[in-house]
Amino acid sequence: MVGAGVVGTTTAFELALDGHEVTVFERRSTVAEEASFASGALVAAGWTAPWNTPERSLHLPWSSRADSLRLAHLPRGAEWRWLWRWLRAGRGEYQPARHQQIHQLMRYSQERLLSITEEQELNHDRSQGMLVLWRTARQAEQARTALQHMKDLGIQHRELSAEQARALEPAMNPETPLHGAVELAGEAVANCREFALSIRDEARQLGCHFAFNTRVESIDAKAAQGVELRVSAAGGGKPPAPHAPSESRRFDAVIVCAGLHSAALLQPLGLRLPVRAIHSHSLSAAVREPLDAPQSAVLDAANGVSIARLGQRIRVAGGSDFGTPTGQLSPTTLRRLYAVLSDWFPGAVRLGGPRGSVQEWQGAQASLPDGLPALGASKLPGVWLNVGHGNAGWSMACGSARVLADQLAGRSPDVGVAGCSPRRLGL
Repeated sequence: MVGAGVVGTTTAFELALDGHEVTVFERRSTVAEEASFASGALVAAGWTAPWNTPERSLHLPWSSRADSLRLAHLPRGAEWRWLWRWLRAGRGEYQPARHQQIHQLMRYSQERLLSITEEQELNHDRSQGMLVLWRTARQAEQARTALQHMKDLGIQHRELSAEQARALEPAMNPETPLHGAVELAGEAVANCREFALSIRDEARQLGCHFAFNTRVESIDAKAAQGVELRVSAAGGGKPPAPHAPSESRRFDAVIVCAGLHSAALLQPLGLRLPVRAIHSHSLSAAVREPLDAPQSAVLDAANGVSIARLGQRIRVAGGSDFGTPTGQLSPTTLRRLYAVLSDWFPGAVRLGGPRGSVQEWQGAQASLPDGLPALGASKLPGVWLNVGHGNAGWSMACGSARVLADQLAGRSPDVGVAGCSPRRLGL
């Protein structure tokens, strides 16, 4: 396997659970060091629903609108082509099937996360239920399509008045306008990195080997001889030294879960993965006063920002920025996160003083234009994919891992994933 984010680590666990001999190559020094490090904590089925508008849209760098995709610069060359495919997939006839596939996989993943957590007795911060907040009647009306989709799919939810919502989250600022909310049931919040570290340990107990600080330089797929990987040392994710020694390792199959780095690995094989980075941001800070903090999680529908309770910390996450350099925080997006937190829970966290500490983070989410992952066997024997989950990587990780393990074993998965097949992308 290539990649030890939460998707790769969970896939390694599921394969080891089925009795496979598994080796995971990861260029970082441990699991969940990149896109999985401080991502949004939401895992509730349905949280990615189009709450504001039924169609995707783009916003130019100087736009103040917070919904949909914000461009950091005017697109160039291949970026236009990718964005056109992204817009087309979110409009008209393509929408219902895409939303159905996303929500089905998220609900299955939610169930699998709960099952793994209970069966393995894992200890990670998590909570039940979340609220999607509507500030105005217009926002509530715009959400009708999303609510109907969830009803059709059997995803449990309940519409609430402002008074009912405030009763569930009594710390919400009474001065912030609130028209109503929808409650999403079941496992809704979980700490991605804590889970990844725990499931790594479970995978190791099952015999899985993790080769950290190791970069996969190339993949050679040979139908009669399995798959050959050339690997070299690459401490901390840095490129290997010019003369760093490398070695070849042969396996029956390889599963590529390397996020944005997957495209470069697959291209020499003739597999052109149309993945692009969409950047999200998060803030993490210690709870100042528990009575002023959320019980579980809320999603501000107008701003696309979530606020979640993770034990004694609060995680605020949001933003979908296209074209922002990786590692360069967006002041505009961060200001929005701070503003939304202050709107709903003004006294929840310590922002300053000797006991105040805020972690500001940017993550590059590997995204495919139709918003669905590439999940399953490629057209090359022995090469499998579990990549391209976008901002829903944590929400889909456990379900995607179980699906791929079932497919590899020749079993029919418990959930239909035809819409996620790599073949739709010509892979």
